[in-house]
Amino acid sequence: MRHLLCLTLLAVVSQPSLTVAQEPLPGDKMAAEYFAKETAKLRDACLSDVESLEQFQRERGRYREELLEMLGLSPLPKKTPLKPTVTGQSEGEGFRVEQIHFQSKPGLYVTGNLYVPHPAPQKKLPAILYVCGHGRVKKNGLSYGNKVHYQHHGEWFARNGYVCLTIDTLQLGEIEGIHHGTYSHNRWWWLNRGYTPAGVEAWNCVRSLDYLQSRPEVDGERLGVTGRSGGGAYSWWIAAIDERIKAAVPVAGITDLENHVVDGCVEGHCDCMFMVNTFRWDYAKVAALVAPRPLLISNTDRDRIFPLEGVVRTHAKVRRIYQFYGADEKLALHITAGPHKDTQELRVHAFRWFNKHLKGDEALIEKTAVKFLEPSDLRVFEETEDGLPKDELNTTIDESFVAKAAEPKAVASDADWKRRRGAIMSQLNQRVFAGWPGEAEHLETSPAFSEEQNGLRLQVFDFTSQAPFRLRLYVLSKAELTSPALTVLNVHDDLAHTKWLASMRPAFESVLEGEALPEADPKAFESTRAMLLNNPWAMAYVAPRGVGRTRWNPSPKKQTQHRRRFYLLGQSLDGMRIYDVRRAMQAIRGIPEYKKSPLWLQSQGASAGITLYASLFEPPVTRIDVHDLPHDHRDGPFLLNVSRFVRIPEIVALAAERSPVVVYDNDEEVYKFVEQTAENLEWDAKQFRRRKAP
Repeated sequence: MRHLLCLTLLAVVSQPSLTVAQEPLPGDKMAAEYFAKETAKLRDACLSDVESLEQFQRERGRYREELLEMLGLSPLPKKTPLKPTVTGQSEGEGFRVEQIHFQSKPGLYVTGNLYVPHPAPQKKLPAILYVCGHGRVKKNGLSYGNKVHYQHHGEWFARNGYVCLTIDTLQLGEIEGIHHGTYSHNRWWWLNRGYTPAGVEAWNCVRSLDYLQSRPEVDGERLGVTGRSGGGAYSWWIAAIDERIKAAVPVAGITDLENHVVDGCVEGHCDCMFMVNTFRWDYAKVAALVAPRPLLISNTDRDRIFPLEGVVRTHAKVRRIYQFYGADEKLALHITAGPHKDTQELRVHAFRWFNKHLKGDEALIEKTAVKFLEPSDLRVFEETEDGLPKDELNTTIDESFVAKAAEPKAVASDADWKRRRGAIMSQLNQRVFAGWPGEAEHLETSPAFSEEQNGLRLQVFDFTSQAPFRLRLYVLSKAELTSPALTVLNVHDDLAHTKWLASMRPAFESVLEGEALPEADPKAFESTRAMLLNNPWAMAYVAPRGVGRTRWNPSPKKQTQHRRRFYLLGQSLDGMRIYDVRRAMQAIRGIPEYKKSPLWLQSQGASAGITLYASLFEPPVTRIDVHDLPHDHRDGPFLLNVSRFVRIPEIVALAAERSPVVVYDNDEEVYKFVEQTAENLEWDAKQFRRRKAP
């Protein structure tokens, strides 16, 4: 039987050409409606249950722990020696500046400039951590760090009685790491690892405060933070998680999910702006963690990536928390005219805010923030390509910043397996699939078409997976078959669905409504036809959201940004496709003709992982066949946090305990864990089998 079933997946060896549909596509409207609906859920839930100061104070510890986890900082990394090194010094009008580096973790270098008033102060001074936005300064292929672009801020603070540490970011520092993992580097495995460069920036800020408190010039009880754009976002992270910050001025660094997801601002931001939204926050909750410390939210009125409307909505939500504290005067909203730009008007209010809250000084600002130094004056490492430290981890920190689950060892006893299974399922529910609907909607399964051709019957059913996504289920069998001995549900990705459409077009083009039809493949159709005429089986096919009739704009940019929208909502596209497969299983089991028919699942590639996960949350099936299953989550499916606590072979074992699993794979080593565990626990030999790939 397995050889015949494989025909539906493998008969079409050619790559059929796809007719490109004209925009807008059916899925575009569905996706827009879906994102608006899901965003509204998170918006309405954000802080809405907090009704008193006492309640907020009870919850804020949990909020902080959740934020740390979403930044990849739970548990907090060990504070290792900073190993601070001053590599040079320059002077300007009323200040001196040290070129420094330290290690926030061994091999994770932070390059920065420390601005100190000159002549030397006679008493300890308040200090500002200035975190930079994306301001590239590069000459002849050599990065001088974005600290050079923002030097005028540190210089102003030092000329006005502050110590200021301006630090480079991971991406645009002298050692150039990566912020754009999902944006342009196709590193979707960052989702699996629970990794975001926002966490690295937050940790570098924590260690920067450690460094400032170690300096003899600094009053460690009077620390502030500010920065613009990306630096504005990092100001939020550090102010929310570290109460050593006594005053904060994030500039153009926050807006709400409505702006990001619905209005499309996500398309203008790299990953450093976002936490892994495991607990499904809107951004006002981040802001609330700063209360009741002095917080000035600063923005321009024509900022296209931090629009005014979202900034105002965020301020309104967090204001209620400040009012609970009776600290309304410590929260302010500052809006000036202009685009997304570092304007003088933004600076002046920030300077006055720190003067008031860190120095008790409300005098007028008399000195403007101007640049005094050349990039070479602020360079930390030698100005050569070989001048960077050989032990740096900045360029590969995404591989190690968040711990990955260890390779599993075979489970020896039923009790151990029960504990392991319970732990994995608990994590899946709480950390991976928390974005699934809490209550399933009615499937509303209804027949759409039915047609008979060449001895075969193709029945077409529509069902609601999650509004507005109404998916289509195709069921193909012998025309006269009324009680299938077996129903095989095939889960499609784009390629599998295109191949299947090519195989169906010769006979059933008239009922393939709304599909982008490739060239017909008569040979594939005849292969499928022969299989079904000779066997009492029904072959069912489903394309999850974003595939087939619900496809959206196919441009790589739109595909990427839609996937990032799911991520911002505490979901992933693959995670929601797993939910779609669950709903397809429910739908087919609810159709009277197929209700009593044994159900078999079959899929390949990334969809194979999606199918296995779906099987864990539905009643067992007769068998699961998976082809080309990725050996590691790095290759999919892409699910929030999953690689932190489980590996693919363990998911195979979880599925195989419930339903017989056949994996078509030529690698003998990958599934040793499953085979040994099955043997130790004395599972039936049919529960897990590995066969050579055809």
